[in-house]
Amino acid sequence: MGKKRAYKSRKPGGGRKKLKPEYDAGKNLKEQMESAVALYDSEMSLQAIGEELGLNPIKVRKLLITAGVYESEVAGKVQATFQEYRETQDYKTSILSTANTLKLSKASVTSYLPYRKGVYFTSTAEKGKISVGAERQRRYRAMKRWRDEPTEENFWGVVLAYTGVKFKTYSGLPFSYEIKKGRNGEYTKELWIDRREKSKSLAWSSVLLALKNIKEEVVERPKALGDIRGVTYIYGMFYRFGLIDVPDEVKEKMGHPKNRKKQVAMYRSVR
Repeated sequence: MGKKRAYKSRKPGGGRKKLKPEYDAGKNLKEQMESAVALYDSEMSLQAIGEELGLNPIKVRKLLITAGVYESEVAGKVQATFQEYRETQDYKTSILSTANTLKLSKASVTSYLPYRKGVYFTSTAEKGKISVGAERQRRYRAMKRWRDEPTEENFWGVVLAYTGVKFKTYSGLPFSYEIKKGRNGEYTKELWIDRREKSKSLAWSSVLLALKNIKEEVVERPKALGDIRGVTYIYGMFYRFGLIDVPDEVKEKMGHPKNRKKQVAMYRSVR
């Protein structure tokens, strides 16, 4: 009988080497997702994005859903139904149940769900967790909802979407605002202006009052919106939102947001 060979312990990191050590599925997914969001942000169709990235439009939609920037009635219904079943069923069974309930194929249901191995950013995800493109898309959707249906609730959605964004006052001083949550977990109707060491609060009622006071396309000075506490900040917000235009000499200090005249015209058409 032959002599038994001594056991040789495996070195850390040993085993079969990867055929493509540089390949990282998670990284590739993230890069594809960011590219799709950037193109979607420029208002390209799913078909056009697919042609640009060499992807099927259905995959493009799935990437956008994973990024939390794509919304549709069907997508919302599929995701809500799936999540409801997911509370009591495993992943595969939940897909089958959703398909049966909505009279869709398994493939169709899957196409409206985020990638499992990707990080799914919902429409309410914190800004620090989403890309710059996803942020812009969130602001665009909020503004579009309000223009389609100019209610107080939808305008509040616009203000929420612009939390943390940099604005400038009439004199060119930069500022931003934050909105805090109360004990019940809901946002309080108060904006905290961050410009100096101490933050100033801006009441939601003041913002609404200034909104009602917009009379002309070009608003010469903040006071034209009313004798309102914090109106200098509201003036900067409304200009960035595209609700008002300002004199040319003021634009030099406040900046030149893109498509300003077009945005103001769109706003005035819904009033």
